[in-house]
Amino acid sequence: MSMRDAARAASVSCVFRHSWKLYPRLIFDTETLGINEDGRTVNKVTSDFIGIVDNIMQNHSGIGVKTFRLRAKPCDNVQPGYVDCWLQGAITTGIEEFELQMPRHNKIEYNFPSSLISTGRGSSMKSFALADCAFHSAAGVGCLSNLTNVKLSSVHITEDELCGFISNSLALEQLVLLSCHDIIRLKIPCLLSQLKSLQVEDYLMLEMIESSAPNLSHFNYVGRPIHVSLEDPTQLKHIQMLSLDYSDMLCSASTKLPSMAPNLQTLFLASTYEIVNTPMVHGKFIHLKYLEIVLIKPSSSSDYDFCSLDSFLDGSPALDTFTLRIVLPAIRHDSILECSDSNSLHPRHLSEHSHDSLKNVTITGFCSAKSMIELTKHILERAPSLERITLDTSRGHDDKSENCLQMSEEEEELIEAQRARLAIGRHLEEHVASTVSLMVVEPCSACLC
Repeated sequence: MSMRDAARAASVSCVFRHSWKLYPRLIFDTETLGINEDGRTVNKVTSDFIGIVDNIMQNHSGIGVKTFRLRAKPCDNVQPGYVDCWLQGAITTGIEEFELQMPRHNKIEYNFPSSLISTGRGSSMKSFALADCAFHSAAGVGCLSNLTNVKLSSVHITEDELCGFISNSLALEQLVLLSCHDIIRLKIPCLLSQLKSLQVEDYLMLEMIESSAPNLSHFNYVGRPIHVSLEDPTQLKHIQMLSLDYSDMLCSASTKLPSMAPNLQTLFLASTYEIVNTPMVHGKFIHLKYLEIVLIKPSSSSDYDFCSLDSFLDGSPALDTFTLRIVLPAIRHDSILECSDSNSLHPRHLSEHSHDSLKNVTITGFCSAKSMIELTKHILERAPSLERITLDTSRGHDDKSENCLQMSEEEEELIEAQRARLAIGRHLEEHVASTVSLMVVEPCSACLC
């Protein structure tokens, strides 16, 4: 039964009305409430949304709420007075999960009142999420002894206000900050001894991340390369770093990460407009087992040398799995098929060290660029434990179907995929050992039609 139907049933059934007053899960969004947005004005959707939620909250006793989620995303103008009233009835003793997502373009900014979780009513709360509002009274929140997960998305909150809030949440295990642009220097206090996962996304103002949390093991970051300082980096085992609008994330990572996370086990790096060839890694990723690198627009960096990625392989003696993904077409003008000396490959930037632990290699968006062929040949010759290598000349495939992902109708891209397959046959297949399984993946039939 949908929440709207439940509310209607409560109006005609005394038994159901009593159970409805104690209903523990209050989840409000247009889908849950059965509000059809097709062909309706934003004002009409907003008025229906407010009317249904207000009716439900007016009929609820405020007792027994365990989960409260209010997602007013498609609405245009939700008055703060309504929200204050709803939250007053929702945040009661015993609540465990709380989420408030205001309309992104709400005409009146909503400031979440910290008083609602400062009087003991929020002491049972385990999960707290805010989006598209303000939380300027955060530092005044009392002790939240059971809070383990906090997510703030497009929330106006300063670094001092945030620090005051999380310092009262000593059980915190996961902190997610997405586009909180009022934060310039993010500081995580040492009091958060239970914090294991930190996720930060910021494209504008953030300049530095400093963490004194002693048990941080997962760090995810999206944005431009910035200074990251960890007082105790020994527990950090998993890192994801994405730079979607800025260049040279790989260059920054190769110079900073070995000292920042000496015990790293998995590393995911994504970079757009990687212009500078990746320098030698400063130090070693002694414990790194899994490495995935995503180059989003390598065609914008026509001189990028894929061989320079060997610095990551050379700096990771325990590496088991290496994945390289080229997301958008790598249309290059340095195809090995057009090199006058293409019968002899002489990589200039590859080390003589063996990659003894490497067993699985996958390259999607594989192209015929000379440096890509050289890098692959080097792996085939220097990885004695290699068991499987997949060279995908498309942009990757959907695991649930045989169709390619992100293949365009550009004739040049399809031609390059065919050239890449030809280059594999000419320059790589003969270097594949009998103990290695080579899989060559080509564009699907739908792309080639």
